[in-house]
Amino acid sequence: MNRTIINSLIISVLGGSLAACGGGGDGNSSTGTQSSQSKMLAATSVCNAAWNSATVYDGGKSASYGGINYTAAYWTQGDNPSTNSGAAGSGKPWTVSGSCGTTPTPTPTPTPTPTPTPTPTPTPTPTPTPTPTPTCSSQTWSAGVNYSVGTVVKYPANGNFYKVVNSGTNGSDGTDPTISTWYWQQTNCDSTTPTPTPTPDPGGSFAGLSKAQFEAWFPSRNSFYQYADFVAAAAYYPSFAKSGNATLNKQEVAAFFANLQHESDNLKAVREYNTANWPMYCDVNWVRVTCKSTNMVDQYFGRGPIQISWTSNYRSLGNAMGLGEQLVNNPELLATNATIAWRSAVWYWMTQPGRAGRSAHDSMVGGYGFGQTINAINGNRECAGGTEYQGPAQMQTRVNYYTTFTQNLGVPTGPNLTC
Repeated sequence: MNRTIINSLIISVLGGSLAACGGGGDGNSSTGTQSSQSKMLAATSVCNAAWNSATVYDGGKSASYGGINYTAAYWTQGDNPSTNSGAAGSGKPWTVSGSCGTTPTPTPTPTPTPTPTPTPTPTPTPTPTPTPTPTCSSQTWSAGVNYSVGTVVKYPANGNFYKVVNSGTNGSDGTDPTISTWYWQQTNCDSTTPTPTPTPDPGGSFAGLSKAQFEAWFPSRNSFYQYADFVAAAAYYPSFAKSGNATLNKQEVAAFFANLQHESDNLKAVREYNTANWPMYCDVNWVRVTCKSTNMVDQYFGRGPIQISWTSNYRSLGNAMGLGEQLVNNPELLATNATIAWRSAVWYWMTQPGRAGRSAHDSMVGGYGFGQTINAINGNRECAGGTEYQGPAQMQTRVNYYTTFTQNLGVPTGPNLTC
């Protein structure tokens, strides 16, 4: 009984397959009847996903093409089933599964009933606490007075309050709060020390010199000298350490800071150390003050990283920076405004020829060597044949600094280290 049923089913399936392939007897035979039924079933088959030439089909995967379903016999890609199909075992990558065309109507997804959003209870706006009017113990600022750290003054011209946050040789050194921002910081006149506005970190490096390397070169420097202020000042001179040659640029930066290290005692000196010399840098032809004045704002001793001195240099620097006579009238700007201080060093480096007959910058980019930067800055005292020659010791100190800095930056020293 069971064997008879199974045999009938096998005959039925084989008959349908032969009919789909065009085999079997004529339309009056039982096989023809079976074929017609199979065609009716095939016509109602759902088409598989359309064949795609870029898709990989493993054996057993299905695809449709031109209204016919196909089954992959083995791994295939790019083989069009309409031209690459055959019976099972034919070696073709595809076998025909039957025609297709009817796509079933999908069961609609019911639309959920939305849950109404409750109306929120409004939060009352709090009444702000009034800001108290600041009060403090302050003094009215007076020109020339030396104020100690922590002192708050009221500046008469604008009504603002300023607090001394850094001390120089004598407290605030008689500086103006609106100009000397290293000594002074604007405050709201309360007991809290104002939070300083941080100088933006320029990031990266300047001609190979990073902030970290700068700080490693000058670990004990005066806090007046900051890397960001140097980078800001250098921007005023586009050709400084920007020759287009990376090695030469690093050599120039190394030469610049080697000379500054010697001039300013490793960037520790903001003002010349020997106060006895302060009145000596006096041009008798300059009638604004009497020579030998004891007021530091009337004296043109060395200030800043390259220790600018003498009336003529202060005037030339002020004119170059567009300050007119401001530096001559108030030379202390060079020791209280970090940007002006750094600009003074780059200006001197780029423009002043000294005994060399060319600037320190031109000596480096022109291939004359580090020795000629010494000649441009202090050649009369440190270079052989100078009118005030004091021997080679000071020159050699600069050479040693330069050699170390070039090694740190990974470049050779270049020729002519001495003068």
